[in-house]
Amino acid sequence: MHSNSKSDSYAAAGVDITAGYRAVELMKKHIARTKNAGCLDDVGGFGGCFGLPVAGMEEPVLVSGTDGCGTKVKMAILMDKHDTIGIDAVAMCVNDIICVGAKPLFFLDYIACGKNIPEKIAAIVGGVAEGCVQSGAALIGGETAEHPGMMPVEDYDLAGFAVGIVDKKKILDNSKTQEGDVVIALASSGVHSNGFSLCRKVFDIDKNPDELYRACDELGGKSVAETLLTPTKIYVKSVLALLEKVNVRGISHITGGGFYENIPRSIPAGLGAKINGGAIRVLPIFELIAKRGNIPERDMYNTYNMGVGMSITVPADEVGTALEILRANGETAYVIGEIVSAESLGGSQIEIV
Repeated sequence: MHSNSKSDSYAAAGVDITAGYRAVELMKKHIARTKNAGCLDDVGGFGGCFGLPVAGMEEPVLVSGTDGCGTKVKMAILMDKHDTIGIDAVAMCVNDIICVGAKPLFFLDYIACGKNIPEKIAAIVGGVAEGCVQSGAALIGGETAEHPGMMPVEDYDLAGFAVGIVDKKKILDNSKTQEGDVVIALASSGVHSNGFSLCRKVFDIDKNPDELYRACDELGGKSVAETLLTPTKIYVKSVLALLEKVNVRGISHITGGGFYENIPRSIPAGLGAKINGGAIRVLPIFELIAKRGNIPERDMYNTYNMGVGMSITVPADEVGTALEILRANGETAYVIGEIVSAESLGGSQIEIV
């Protein structure tokens, strides 16, 4: 395949199109792992085709989300470890669309690189495929673009988007949220994919990269690098199981902006979340970031997930059932607060006490 497709002139300019073909061949085994009933063709065409599973839905609605991994990619490059960053790319998209109640259907990725090294690209896509497997999405296409002169040969960036589906009547729009509802936390796996510019500054990673690899007592003997590169947790399957049994009022994916930006997004005007700060199981990495960087607590909660990757609001009388389902599906789930009137919070939609 592509035996006649070769340009020595283009290669001399820094783009090796044959490397792209080899990368595709290497990634096909990863893509095959993600195939589901909606897949209609093989990778390599001009567009990925997917059959919509609309049986049983009155008004099927497509829900899309797009994101990247930010400067966490820099950590992968520094460590020369590229097989998990793709999980982050998928997680940032599918964790968003599940907040609307949508089941992910498929995912497409985009990789821009200084030089196409087929084995590296295949490793990145292998991580993407793992994220798709974890979320039940099919990887139906993508793009790798070689950009000599725009970025160093060892650099790359990764982004993508997901498309999911939900019956219109089941869309989570927070309109049924009431005072007295309970806020449940789902534990994060670590820093996930936000706040890495601050991490790099705190640990002086760019000027002192050796800091990355030292074993750290505060992190249980793990290095900062190993801890920071931990992939973002994907909550899709556990939340889908919850939606089948519990009257979920709202869901927030705790990403950039932390608690203060994201939790209010799942709460209607006039109401707010009163969060019990003492109940939050803050992970050691966040305590270390705050200590090393002398960062105020509010700034930490306004930047990082602090150990809570997702919050879910449910009626008070369904808390027990919700916790049971989430824990049965592998989540560390616990109560962190309640829904109150915004007036009682001085007009704010969130207060951490």
